Amino acid sequence: MANFAIEVEGLEKAYGQTKVVKGISFNVQPGEIFGFLGPNGAGKTTSIRMMIGEIPFQNGRINILGYDVPTQLAETRTLVGVVPDHQNLYDRITIRQNLEFFAALNKVDSSRIDEVLSEVFLIEHQHKACKDLSRGLRQRALIGRGLLHCPRLFFLDEPTSALDPHSAQLIRELVQKLKNAGTTVFLTTHYMGEADQLCDRLAIMNLGEIVACDSPQNLKKNFGRKAVIVEYLQNETKRTSDFSLESKQDLASLSQIISSGQLLKIHSQEATLEEVFMNVTGARWKSNSEEPEA
Repeated sequence: MANFAIEVEGLEKAYGQTKVVKGISFNVQPGEIFGFLGPNGAGKTTSIRMMIGEIPFQNGRINILGYDVPTQLAETRTLVGVVPDHQNLYDRITIRQNLEFFAALNKVDSSRIDEVLSEVFLIEHQHKACKDLSRGLRQRALIGRGLLHCPRLFFLDEPTSALDPHSAQLIRELVQKLKNAGTTVFLTTHYMGEADQLCDRLAIMNLGEIVACDSPQNLKKNFGRKAVIVEYLQNETKRTSDFSLESKQDLASLSQIISSGQLLKIHSQEATLEEVFMNVTGARWKSNSEEPEA
């Protein structure tokens, strides 16, 4: 039995003279949802492609569920499911036919198809041609395809990207169900709220390096901004201000308000993963409907 679902040590990848992954190391515990975050170009997708054996690496070690990659790649492929960041279904055939084809390819019993269609909420859509599907339905079909062989480890690369809120929520529910069933999930996402909601632990990658790795709660505690929001009276007008607890100037202003007797309310402002991301990478994360900018 492997101690970790994923072990990565000193992993490096270069294209020519440009090193895109710079000796990263981390591990993923069995049964957890592990987030892998970072701005575009950070090296996330390259790292995943090395972990699943799609591309070679120059230095380091990768162990997946007790098997070394790439020397024991055949053993890992029966245990790992992958949903890539591009929707590569066969468009001219139906959802069910896609699943039937991949079940036959992977020697999966056909009875598993109905189970998967139910798991990903696609029973009523199973006979639709994939070319006619919405992006949300296509994404659920891809997840269903990846689940056919009951993988112990599931890679999901930005599964809710560009989805409407309802479809995105269904995907998040699927991810949580996988965890509850004991599946380890390796998740990349551009959405901080999603990472905070789903992930037990996460790593933030920037410029080919892992710059932070911990639970969302600990990351917010250690890297987030400590502040309070204060309501007070000023010249008989109610005002609301945000004061940093790490700024001497803000603390002096806050003390002045308290001593004036004009304080109405005060409550702590919890740090967010967006703030953590900005602090450790220097990048600014946009809202859930947009991409990050480096």
